[in-house]
Amino acid sequence: MVRIFLNGCCGRMGMAISHLCEHNDEYSVVAGCDAFDNSEMNYPVYQNPADCTEDFDVIIDFSNAMCVPTILNYAVTVKKPFICCTTGLSDETVSEILKSAEKIAVFKSANMSLGVNVMIELIKQAARTLYPDFDIEILEAHHNRKVDAPSGTAMMLATAIQQEVPDQMEYVYDRHSRNEARSKNEIGISSIRGGNIAGEHSVFFISDEETITISHSAKSRDVFAMGALKAAGFMAGKTTGYFTMSDVISESVSK
Repeated sequence: MVRIFLNGCCGRMGMAISHLCEHNDEYSVVAGCDAFDNSEMNYPVYQNPADCTEDFDVIIDFSNAMCVPTILNYAVTVKKPFICCTTGLSDETVSEILKSAEKIAVFKSANMSLGVNVMIELIKQAARTLYPDFDIEILEAHHNRKVDAPSGTAMMLATAIQQEVPDQMEYVYDRHSRNEARSKNEIGISSIRGGNIAGEHSVFFISDEETITISHSAKSRDVFAMGALKAAGFMAGKTTGYFTMSDVISESVSK
């Protein structure tokens, strides 16, 4: 069984992971950390991770950008694998995560859904085949409480496309002030915020004659929680190195 220390355990994603681990023979949350304690939890919740006395195998972080440096430093101190699921990180924090991979095993993904990461492989192939004959646009939609826009996943999609095409692409987030025709090397990225949308992403490849759309829609947060648990199983026992969901998918395919 993989024993998990869950940072951000009282948030919506933390609660989703906790519920999936109840009566689960493969994964167990043995302790958590959150600024707001929740008496519903069946494990101890600390406000400071350094106060934790339980032993665990991996750390899953589903908190907020400001909390990541603290939990990352804790992971390095206790030498435990660190799974960062938090989005909206600063360049400085991302750099610290990458540096930490020399000391501990680090896993980072802006989207923990296996489906989204399969989608990324599909859009890479589409971009190689269709660009520059097709214009490329990305549309993402999330609930009205999400603070960062565009989503980390939308930026993952844009970066994946950039890696596959020969031109340097320009990311365009807002067209209302651009009184000019669209250039070929643009990737338009649009955001919708409303209601309780768990997460929807679509990439459009558009020519004069046809449109190809590759989409993913998350029906609930359990999609991301299950992906985080798969990452925990993958990371348990690893000591150093930087890993992503692509590594998890590759391992699954090779079995």
